[in-house]
Amino acid sequence: MSKKELIEGEIAPEEARHLLYLMVLTRAFEENAEEMYALGKVHGTMHLSIGQEAIAAGASSAITRNDYLLNTHRGHGHFLAWGGDLNRMMAEFLGKENGYCRGRGGSMHIADVESNNLGANGIVGGNLPIAVGVGLSIKIRKTDQVALTLFGDGAANEGAFHESLNMASIWNLPVIYLCENNLYAMSTPFDQAFKIEEISQRAIAYGIKGLTIDGNDVFAVHKAVRQAAERARKGDGPTLIEAITYRWRGHSKSDRQAYRTREEVKEWMEKDPIPRFAAKIGVDDKEMEKIKEQVKQDIQKAVEFAEASPEPDVSTILEGVYA
Repeated sequence: MSKKELIEGEIAPEEARHLLYLMVLTRAFEENAEEMYALGKVHGTMHLSIGQEAIAAGASSAITRNDYLLNTHRGHGHFLAWGGDLNRMMAEFLGKENGYCRGRGGSMHIADVESNNLGANGIVGGNLPIAVGVGLSIKIRKTDQVALTLFGDGAANEGAFHESLNMASIWNLPVIYLCENNLYAMSTPFDQAFKIEEISQRAIAYGIKGLTIDGNDVFAVHKAVRQAAERARKGDGPTLIEAITYRWRGHSKSDRQAYRTREEVKEWMEKDPIPRFAAKIGVDDKEMEKIKEQVKQDIQKAVEFAEASPEPDVSTILEGVYA
């Protein structure tokens, strides 16, 4: 396909429509999970990424499945965009034996190591040091791979953030650090936690490339991650990307959201990345309804699969526990 046939010179039309499907699927998946949580079918807690779907779509399409993904606790969209099986994901949410982690991981710890999806992490910033290890492994093995690791603005103030970026920098590791800055670390506004205007400015301290992009623009995310991957594969080291976005829901299911106004949420909801991307790639209302109907059917099948799946046998409860 020639460059002229690519939308905005970046993404093929067929792939763009698939990414739109994934964005709609992610939102529907999380809305359904929210409903099942209210019905008592999903236990523990979960962190929804509704409103942030453009980052998962843009990032996943910019690297290959031979690369590595290290996810965050708000990572359902990234898992789906990486090619996660919807049925097994739903089964994991419901704590079933045939879920990705045999029902042990649930929302915050889902992983699929066989597909180089090294999993989500319930520890804020916990995946950042792991990404350094993965990057070092790539360098030692001399493979043409990169490691993409996700984290929120709150994690950027953890010690692990600074230590990891510093080590990745001095060792020139092929790691892409993608910060999903949704403007709140739990309930703390960004401007109360940072003196700088952009988290990407911190890249200067480590001598690496840093940039801030519109995280609600699939094309902007795709371009930034693709170029970071190209630099990493050439041996030019890590990149810090800050993607500005917004979560429509609370930090977790226990969050009353008393720290922000309804007006603010409404303002950001008007910047919905899904219809914005649909308009950019020429998908009209009629085609969008077809996509939503397909997603509805796929979600329903996944729910039926999960609800019919077996519960874990209590005799296996200690399997996978190492102490």
